[in-house]
Amino acid sequence: MTHPKHPVLFVGAGPGDPELITVKGRDALAAADFVLYAGSLVPKAVLTWCAPGAETVSSAGMTLEQIVDAIDTQWRAGARVVRLHTGDPSLYGAIFEQMALLDARDIDYRVVPGVSAAFAAAAALEMEFTLPEVSQTLILTRLEGRTPVPEKEALASLAAHQATMAIYLSTGMIDQVAAILGQAYGRQASCAVVYRASQPDEQVVRTTLDSVADELARREIDRQAVIIVGRVLDVGLEQFRQRSKLYDAGFSHGYRRRQKS
Repeated sequence: MTHPKHPVLFVGAGPGDPELITVKGRDALAAADFVLYAGSLVPKAVLTWCAPGAETVSSAGMTLEQIVDAIDTQWRAGARVVRLHTGDPSLYGAIFEQMALLDARDIDYRVVPGVSAAFAAAAALEMEFTLPEVSQTLILTRLEGRTPVPEKEALASLAAHQATMAIYLSTGMIDQVAAILGQAYGRQASCAVVYRASQPDEQVVRTTLDSVADELARREIDRQAVIIVGRVLDVGLEQFRQRSKLYDAGFSHGYRRRQKS
């Protein structure tokens, strides 16, 4: 018997709050027969969008080959397969290597984007990463650990720009991160850490680079957090006077003419 072959869907689960998955991602889960989810990071609350009869399997203890074999088996049986990743799958999701093996097996797939933890962290902090005349650049990066980083992308090199930075997968090395960032931004520069952004046990830490390591040690935070640094953290609503051109009455654009004062 020939089964219809539905494309495998790589779906971004979002930062953890099940309501922060995209509508397209939610619909993919609702239609799926088999969901292989990144169990070390994707909260089980997100799986509430799955149909009652769907099979859900954590990939936390699986190798790359085992993951692809599981997808292959289900796909060839005609199942609607979802590979569920945390946040957005394009960012530290290790999906490219999975897609390469699926290509080698001639298995069709699609990608559904998701909300990354950095943006959930910004929401928790009620901040804007890109303020006019303060910072117009956001760098998403990580400190080198067991996974190497290209030499030109070393944290010290990126920090030299003094742009807004959101640093992933580095909370366990916070002493080293703070020392590197302190050389570029200053040891008393503001920084923030958001642990498990958007989830029920979310914690928001506002501190300085000089104190961040002690603050995280006191709260026993050493993983699943985003570190944010940059001058945008020092601008309060009561201080901010520089407005964007987008809504400036004196600025013309394709949808509005300049208003004369």
